[in-house]
Amino acid sequence: MNKLVAISSLLISMTLITTCGGPGAGDRPESNAILHSSTFAAITDSITRSPKDALLYLRRAGLLSQTNNHELAADDYKTSWKLRPYEETGIQYAASLSILGKQAEKLTFLEEAEKQLPDSKNIKRLTGEAYADAGRSSQALELYNFLLSKDSTDFETWYEKGLLLETLKDTALAFVALRKAYSLQPVNTYALELAHLYAESRNPLAITLCDEVIRKDESKQMVDPFFIKGIYFSNINLFDSAIIQYDSCIQRDWKFTDAYIEKGIVFFKQKNIDEALNTFQMAAKVSNTYPDSYYWMGRCYEKINRKEEAMASYERAISLDRNFVEAKEALKRLKG
Repeated sequence: MNKLVAISSLLISMTLITTCGGPGAGDRPESNAILHSSTFAAITDSITRSPKDALLYLRRAGLLSQTNNHELAADDYKTSWKLRPYEETGIQYAASLSILGKQAEKLTFLEEAEKQLPDSKNIKRLTGEAYADAGRSSQALELYNFLLSKDSTDFETWYEKGLLLETLKDTALAFVALRKAYSLQPVNTYALELAHLYAESRNPLAITLCDEVIRKDESKQMVDPFFIKGIYFSNINLFDSAIIQYDSCIQRDWKFTDAYIEKGIVFFKQKNIDEALNTFQMAAKVSNTYPDSYYWMGRCYEKINRKEEAMASYERAISLDRNFVEAKEALKRLKG
């Protein structure tokens, strides 16, 4: 190679590293500005001096995540992983891809990571979750069962397996998995998931579990146990008791849209259309991007023969959720 050409190539390479902050930083001009800002300048300079130090990229990725620069964070996590495939790096990279909505890329990465770290339970569990999210349920269950065959006290895997079985409508086995998870690790998350399953099954143990969570809630701010109790009472047609629970949710968090929706549905079941409509309208004020509010407003307008308002409500619901099948069917019925 010509000596002048070689020197020019070296200078170009050094410039790219300096301006872009290393191979994990991407090559966007706005990225360069961020990485050389006061928050990141010191660590970017360190990366320029030591471009093969995986921990430096990992540190910068963490800072980028904290400041919501998730695209750049993902670049750095990826580079750090390539330089040194640590389990924690892989977990953080997968989380970053989730935040960015890159689910297919996340699954591809996790499948490769599992091969590189075959003994990592956490990577396998994340791969199982990714399979479940992608609709590949049999592969997810296979991974979960493999993990549990190695360690039957793995409460996180029992929980994830329970969630998957719920989505597959295998309620009996979902109960087994969730009860096992809760018996091994009696945390609120597991208690409430199990309570919700009980509530949908009209089992009074839903109330027992929710009351346990409420008793332990020193902050007095949790809304989920009251909401689940409302679902249980609604399912067994104790509508007044259900409304009390939904009101408790709203008193603690007036922005909790689901509580308004479920409360309105109770009024609708009672044929109290005026109260139902008022409640759904309040839900729409709390969150004007929540399609269920408009769908149920449409149901109410239909009941009182206000066809034009019903159609407008269904159209609004569909504009917010293009896959809202019930709203589409209702609108088609009214137009037909």
